[in-house]
Amino acid sequence: MRFTLLVVGRTVDSNYISLIEDYIGRLKHYTSFDMEVIPELKNTKSLSNEVQKEKEADLILKAVQPGDTVVLLDEHGKEFRSIEFSQWIEKKMNVVNKRAVFIIGGPYGFSQRIYDIASEKISLSKMTFSHQMIRLIFVEQLYRAFSILNNSPYHHE
Repeated sequence: MRFTLLVVGRTVDSNYISLIEDYIGRLKHYTSFDMEVIPELKNTKSLSNEVQKEKEADLILKAVQPGDTVVLLDEHGKEFRSIEFSQWIEKKMNVVNKRAVFIIGGPYGFSQRIYDIASEKISLSKMTFSHQMIRLIFVEQLYRAFSILNNSPYHHE
């Protein structure tokens, strides 16, 4: 099984880039993981939020492959404690045949078309974070989940 984080727009802050790359490197000791970046839309000032979501949906749908299990990182999703998330990951590893694709949408969220293809939604917090920060938080939590599953000392109770 392969894990993919699909994000809209590139990370621009070098501090986030460095930390995200560090956790991706750590993750690769445990699992197959990659982060795919969908270019952010250009000239959006004249576009409504809904039109932007639909244009982003077109790009997201091109990146999703048949057989992928799609999980949206969404404020209305299920929240987990880290140990619960590791258990959820373990279950996914037993039932997902191809890729588990976690998607962070653009600034206005997801089009209904993206909600329609998702099997689940996960919220990383009730608080709002920048999209740059959510990328870092997600890769850290995925690394933490694998460290828990492998009895690594990274996570403490």
